Amino acid sequence: MLCIGVFDGVHRGHRALLAEGRRQADALGLPLTAVTFSPHPMSVVGPHHAPRSLSTLEHRRALLLEAGADDVDVLAFDEAMSALSPEDFIVRELVDRLGARAVVVGEDFRFGHRAGGTVDTLRSAGERLGFTVTGVGLVGDGERWSSTRVRALLDEGSVTEAADHLGRPYALDGTVVHGDHRGRELGYPTANLAWDDEPVIPADGVYAGWLTVAGERHPCAISVGTNPQFDGRERRVESYVLDRDDLDLYGLRVRVEFVERLRGQMTFESLDGLLDQMATDVDRSRSLLSGA
Repeated sequence: MLCIGVFDGVHRGHRALLAEGRRQADALGLPLTAVTFSPHPMSVVGPHHAPRSLSTLEHRRALLLEAGADDVDVLAFDEAMSALSPEDFIVRELVDRLGARAVVVGEDFRFGHRAGGTVDTLRSAGERLGFTVTGVGLVGDGERWSSTRVRALLDEGSVTEAADHLGRPYALDGTVVHGDHRGRELGYPTANLAWDDEPVIPADGVYAGWLTVAGERHPCAISVGTNPQFDGRERRVESYVLDRDDLDLYGLRVRVEFVERLRGQMTFESLDGLLDQMATDVDRSRSLLSGA
């Protein structure tokens, strides 16, 4: 039993697709394999139009398993795969290699050379080659669930609406690296994130959220932007773990989740003005996250 898609972000539409796959797999007594692609096909066939990622491959794999898949099969998408005709893709990958007996895809799924294959192409092949095909609509709550929509919401800083589409807070994965150490000097030591891949970074501003390291989740206030107060140029994501100045996170892998945007990026006439606002941001973050 196969569910096929890029599954970037594994949003609620993807989860509906996996739920249908799980239902059919159970009815047939088969394991459910989520089939995904890495890198994103657009990074090969149209690199200038390739979308920024909503999840690392590692996170995507974990989310697909959480959504009901028994296994995740990652197709290495390259020029050779992009040149396969829809028929060759079906025979080589789905039938010969994965032994497809039933396939579930989004109703707008496209595949094969120049995206020439459709759900109807799959159905026609399935009738000849012995597998069934189900196309699932990715619409919920009156709006179509899509990775494109999630990216647009994050670009606006609308992380709560993005979370509605994803079914969870948006997250960035990466490694904590040294920054300017200015936060520690100001009394708010921050973890400066070197992120993976080329992800969507939410709009500049301050957010309440969570930082997870070594399986432990900590409430935090997150700053995104160039830090114009100090003439910064590099865009950064820096997280202050609330009420903790004893954590040594340098070099560690962390996940930063965005729960709610508190404000946009600002500059202040004085350092005291900045410190007053930072204290307010921390208090608001603590209040927002205390019941979570």
